[in-house]
Amino acid sequence: MQDMQDHPVGSPELGSFGTQINAVIVGASGGIGNALANHLDQCHAVSKLFRLSRSGPRSEHTKGPWLHVDFENEETIAKAAIDLERVAGELQLVIVATGILYDGDRVQPEKTWRSLTGPAMESAFRINAIGPALVAKHFLPLLAKDGKSAFAVLSARVGSIEDNRLGGWYAYRASKAALNMLIKTLSIELTRSFPNALCVGLHPGTVDTALSAPFQKGIAQDKLFSAVQSARHLLTVLDQLTPDDSGHHYAWDGSRIPP
Repeated sequence: MQDMQDHPVGSPELGSFGTQINAVIVGASGGIGNALANHLDQCHAVSKLFRLSRSGPRSEHTKGPWLHVDFENEETIAKAAIDLERVAGELQLVIVATGILYDGDRVQPEKTWRSLTGPAMESAFRINAIGPALVAKHFLPLLAKDGKSAFAVLSARVGSIEDNRLGGWYAYRASKAALNMLIKTLSIELTRSFPNALCVGLHPGTVDTALSAPFQKGIAQDKLFSAVQSARHLLTVLDQLTPDDSGHHYAWDGSRIPP
């Protein structure tokens, strides 16, 4: 696909997915997840929208129910998939908009290897890599076989091994790198049964949410997006991607991030 840096991003209508889209946002109570869900709620092509999260919904919605999922409890993921298959059948779009960078004193981005701890690394991998993999396990079989469909996960540029020039942030970098490998591997298997589907990672940029709040110092104002701006960019990227783009990791501007 072509990079989007020189093109204004309007309100995405997701025309490449057809006119009767069944969409799912996992992590819909988070900043970006909620913004994505709100965009999809206003999109004319979306007929059913399902918001999934551990906590309850953040806003009113009209196109479908909120469902409970907990990344640390696979049974809740499996149950949500069963419920969705019953009420929606096939899905055209699934976006996993979850992640952890820090959690009080328990999980903090490490500046040195001396700060590494097993529990913090386990938390990062459980939320950033294992959780999305389990969602894929139960939700990829629900993707539509006729027409374009997509399974997308929020990743991060710092998960790129080739792009790592600063070091630090060990657990977050490593868990996102693991996620990117999972996406690539899932995409290979996915294409065998779903040739019109794509599985991709998405880098939302630096977004003004609770996740990034302690780390915004020094970020240029034009590089700090609102959740609404980031969601609009990401949906536009997804609208422009094709099955040939599956397995890769894309930034908010449509550029491909190296592995």
